[in-house]
Amino acid sequence: MVDEGTHGARNGNGMSSDSNETLNAQQHESNETSSKENDGGEKGGVEGSPQPVPVFHSSLRKLRLQAFGLWARTVLILCTFILAVLSLYWAVLYHVETNTSSLNVFVVDFDGTQDPYQSIKPILGPLVTQTTEIMLRSPEPHLGYITKPPSDFANDPIQVRQAVYDFHAWAAVIINANATGLLQAAVDQGNTSYDPLGACQIVYVQARDQDIYSSYILPQLNNLQTQITSQFGQMWTKIVLQNTSIPITNLQAAPQALSPAVGFSQYNLRPFRPAVATPAVTIGLIYLIIIAFFSFSFFLPIYMKFIKPNEGHPPIKFWKLIVIRYFGANLAYFFMSLAYSFISLAFQIPFANGNADDTVVANNPDPYGKGTFVVYWMVNFVGMAALGLACENVAMIVGQPWVALWLIFWVITNVSTAFYSLDLAPKWYSWGYAWPLHNIVEASRSTLFDLHSRIGLNLGILFVWVAINAALFPVCCYFMRWKTMREKKKGKES
Repeated sequence: MVDEGTHGARNGNGMSSDSNETLNAQQHESNETSSKENDGGEKGGVEGSPQPVPVFHSSLRKLRLQAFGLWARTVLILCTFILAVLSLYWAVLYHVETNTSSLNVFVVDFDGTQDPYQSIKPILGPLVTQTTEIMLRSPEPHLGYITKPPSDFANDPIQVRQAVYDFHAWAAVIINANATGLLQAAVDQGNTSYDPLGACQIVYVQARDQDIYSSYILPQLNNLQTQITSQFGQMWTKIVLQNTSIPITNLQAAPQALSPAVGFSQYNLRPFRPAVATPAVTIGLIYLIIIAFFSFSFFLPIYMKFIKPNEGHPPIKFWKLIVIRYFGANLAYFFMSLAYSFISLAFQIPFANGNADDTVVANNPDPYGKGTFVVYWMVNFVGMAALGLACENVAMIVGQPWVALWLIFWVITNVSTAFYSLDLAPKWYSWGYAWPLHNIVEASRSTLFDLHSRIGLNLGILFVWVAINAALFPVCCYFMRWKTMREKKKGKES
């Protein structure tokens, strides 16, 4: 029998109808709240939050003006940065055509200056020097031909080669002492072994800057050769044909003495090869800057653990953190530069060929023998430290997002002064000789190709960069701490 005093009937689960109604109401309210929280705020979000309004609502007028002002200021800054900094890259090539005359080429006429050829009137030597002097007066782009007397080189053509190797000139045109004499003897005696290429020499060092040679120097020197052989051929043919004492059989025996009569032997003392060496002295070096730059954001969180007391340990003193950061960064550069150098070794750039005489043609000689790779690695290590510590200091001073502009500036100024010849750039770019990447490239080329070495000067400049940034490093660390504490204080006050 059912008790009539019971409030409400019970269902099959033993719950009263009143309890069911209460539970359903709570679930409905909970679902509505969950729906508001999950709508992303588009329908008002949780109770009490402001309702979304259109962008041009009157209540957003002040915010719209503020946002537009910030946007306009940022665009103005970026546009100004683009015009100012990117122009440095364009400007380095702006006067290349007019500055080709700064690429010095020695013209040394030995023709008829030494025994037993002094009694023979020289013909070829004066023609070459006259032609180059005419080119110097031409309004067209031309090389900087400089006529030098043989006495400046102790009357020794090998000393001219040495001057080119030592970077006193980009190339040299040498008229051999027997140029006219051997040619005259060839037609007089019918010398079948006469070689026209023995008349003149062109000497250069391609590995010094392969792009400069292929784009500006060799095309002009080839044009000079064409002019000389053409003019001399006409002159010489006329002289020979007017000389009736020369038997026709002599000309038949040595036709090369009549045409082409003279030629130029080319001596590339240090060819640029293999092709895989290109990244090691050009674009590949950009990654030294980029890797050093981004290593800051990778390592900083690791170092900062030492001064966070909520990590389950007491913090260290801040000056000790500075020491850890400095030596940690340089140790990272030490191993990262080794990994970078291993790439060149893996792709079989020669590092153990031994050295060669300065004045002979040699393919990939190594100036330090089997120690060449270690020297190459150390150049990359010191260079990475010079580039990277500057990035660390600037990152601590300017912070995000402005440090990205620093990276662009650092890359452009270094690339402009390292990958393009400063001899062809406007004189204003002379500061580039002191920039890190310029010295890394020069030291790398001398190490990989056994060029005239200025590695002492190059490393000296890089160490100056390291020293300056090492001195600024603690200052920048304390500035970053001050800036961080100030931002935290502002955040608490707001």
